[in-house]
Formats: sequence, structure tokens, C-alpha cells
Amino acid sequence: MPDPSGHQPSPARRGAAALALLSLAAAVGLLLTGVVIHIVAVLAAITSLLLFVTAGWYAVSRRGAIRVVGLAVMVAALAGLAASLVFEGLDLLAVTGLFAASAVSVASARSALRPPTARSRAATARITLRMPPKHPVLIMNMKSGGGKPERFGLAEQCAKRGIEPVVLRPGDDLLRLAEDAVARGADVIGMAGGDGSQALVADVASRRGVPHVCVPAGTRNHFALDLGLDADDLAGALDAFADGVDRRIDLAAVNGRIFVNNASLGLYAKVIQSPQYRDAKLATAASVLPDLLGPGAERLDLRFRGPGSSCGGAQLILVSNDPYRLDLLGGAGTRERLDLGMLGIVAVRIADAAQARRFVALQAVGQVRRFPGWREWSARRFEVSSGGPVEVGVDGEALLMDPPLVFESLPGALRVRLPRRAARASRAARTAGMMSRSTITELGRVAAGR
Repeated sequence: MPDPSGHQPSPARRGAAALALLSLAAAVGLLLTGVVIHIVAVLAAITSLLLFVTAGWYAVSRRGAIRVVGLAVMVAALAGLAASLVFEGLDLLAVTGLFAASAVSVASARSALRPPTARSRAATARITLRMPPKHPVLIMNMKSGGGKPERFGLAEQCAKRGIEPVVLRPGDDLLRLAEDAVARGADVIGMAGGDGSQALVADVASRRGVPHVCVPAGTRNHFALDLGLDADDLAGALDAFADGVDRRIDLAAVNGRIFVNNASLGLYAKVIQSPQYRDAKLATAASVLPDLLGPGAERLDLRFRGPGSSCGGAQLILVSNDPYRLDLLGGAGTRERLDLGMLGIVAVRIADAAQARRFVALQAVGQVRRFPGWREWSARRFEVSSGGPVEVGVDGEALLMDPPLVFESLPGALRVRLPRRAARASRAARTAGMMSRSTITELGRVAAGR
């Protein structure tokens, strides 16, 4: 699948991909020395070598369980390779060259498969240096992220920096607080909270023409991570007020409701409707999904038009503010760009129990795009119809909306103000995307400049 950002691989990435493939070939060539005498040992060594390098590629370009498995396979393959080399009797120079070529292949693959960094993206993003504001305001949800603003002493940090703190209390209308702050003269407005709160304040900032500061005080902080912010440095995010850069990014809307990350329909939207979801996400999903996917489950009425045809029967629809690079669903996606002016659309149709098991298995190993019922495309506008009100998860907030649901991209709608150091790769963007292609195919694609 082409890079959704439209970037061609840089010469450095192309060279790294070519070096990764060539050094692997060199390592295999070294093993073929002496093949006539010890054919079994050589074959065992080649197998161990390929396992070691492939596992190494996965270990440097994946997250979570797949990285752990990759590291474990590397250790086992290394032991097998060493045993094969001892039995084969290769000299020290050949062994040294073999391990050096293998290490070069893994290191080069890391560089080749890493997505473009925020620094390279900055070359095309609309970024402007700004003077400190006269009346900065930060709205904070003290309970967000398990009490992160309180733990980090955010109110005290605001007082030291001359930022007016506004505390969101139970029962308060966040939109009204943001509107009132701008009416009082706020020339920069920030939000310390989760993605749903960020979207509401970003809506006000966009409509009133003031910059928005994102302080990552939520649990997942997808929006902040894709902006290049450190989710563990709330005080550092406040630097945007005094010494920040402005960047124009997109927003998206569904029936007029703004979102900064994504809106989901179907299974996930139904799961988050449960009152227990916020306190026990996995347990809630495990208890609800069998009823939604079982033999007696009611068919979801979600009708839409994909590329070239009308579709229906999808169990899950995900619409994002600019396209994601998805390793798996449920929070592992990243966006390399937030200024493409496009919606990313994913629709998943699970036909039966066998396909459900396959979907879960592919999800577990980060290969969800291989699922046959997976469809993915980009568009500026997307519409979903239904026979009745539709449950929607908008940036993690459970909503009920009347059809049709009209999704639209709002290009360059928000002026976000970031600390200067945020013009570097985010933690999320540093992880290479290994999508539905094999690693060797992906390396070959990068080396060819595609």
C-alpha cells in the first residue's frame, strides 16, 4: 500500500533498504563457503541466519508482544547459528564477517522502514514562530488520566508561567468554559485532558480564530503523540505558551461534531456505550463482544459507498482525521501527517465465526490488514446511512446520532501551538510501519523509491 502521506522515500532510506538486502545476501554468501563438506550444517546455519535477521527486522520495527517474540526468536536463532558454525568449522574471519553482515542488515532495515520524522514533515507543514500571548488560558480536567494534572502540579505550573488556569468541575459545560475564556480576551487557549476534551476546545479555538495548545493529560493521548508531544511531560507542553510555533492542521467532523482523532461505528461504538467501559475496558469488551458477534447477533445496519460500489454489513467502521498507519485496531495507529485534508476510512466485515477467529488472530500479530474483509481508502467526505439512530464513538466519547452520518475533512481548520522541541519525531511515529506486505517486499519497495 502506498505511503498515505504521499512522500517518496528519501535517498538515505532507499540506500538503507538496499544495504539491508545486500548485507543479508552477503551473510548468506559467506555461509555457502564449505557447503560441499557440511551441507546439513550449512542448511541449518542458513535457516538460523534467516530467522535471526527476520526476527531482528521485526524487533526493531514493531511494538509490544511482537517485539518481545522477535527478540526471543533472535536469541534462539543466534544459538542455533553459533552451533551450526562450530560444527561447520568456518574460520574466525568468516564468522566475524557473517555476524557483521547480519548486524548491518538489521540496523539498515531499522533506518529504511522508519516513517518520515516530524522534522522532515516540518518542511511541508505550515509552521510559524509566534510571540508569547498576552492572555493565555489553560482549561484542565483534574481527573483526566487518573489525575495526571494533579500529580504533575499543573495548576501551580500555570501560576508560575502567568497562564490563567480554569478547572473543569463535574457538571461543567466544557464548550461554555472555552467560549467564556475567549470572550474574556484569551488569545491562546489550551486543554489539559483526553482526546475528547481536546476536540471540544479545538472546536472553539478553530471557530474563534485563536491558537490551541494541547497538554497531554489523558490516558492514551493519541492526538498529542501524533503532534510530537511527550505524554509524560505535561510541564514541557506548557512551553508552547511562552515559546511556541504555530502549525496549521486538519480537523474532521461528523454531523457537525468536531473530532481530532477518529469516529467509530459498529462493534467498538457499542462496547464504549457500556457504563463499565471507562473503568474496565478489556473486561467490558470481553463480556459484550460475544453477544455482538455470536450466531444470534442482530445484523448491524450500516450502509455506505466505498470506492466504486455501495456496501453494507460492516461490523466496524473507523473514520479518522487524516489516514492512520494501522498495525492493529484499538489504539496502535499513528498518523504521519495531520495536514493532508483527507479522511482515512476503514470498514471491516466479518462474515462468520471462522472469520472472527481469523480477524482476532491477525489482530494479535499486528497483521490486521491481511484480513479478507478489510477495506481501506481515503476521501474528503463520507456518508453512512441507517434505519435508525447510530451509536458512534467520537474520540472515545459515546454518542447517539441520527442518520445519515456525514463525515467531512476540515483542511487547515486549527492553528495548534506547539513547543519548539515538538518539531521532532513523536514516539509513535518513530516506530516503523510494517503493514500488509512482507518485510523483504517492503524493503524492496523502499529501495526502489516507491
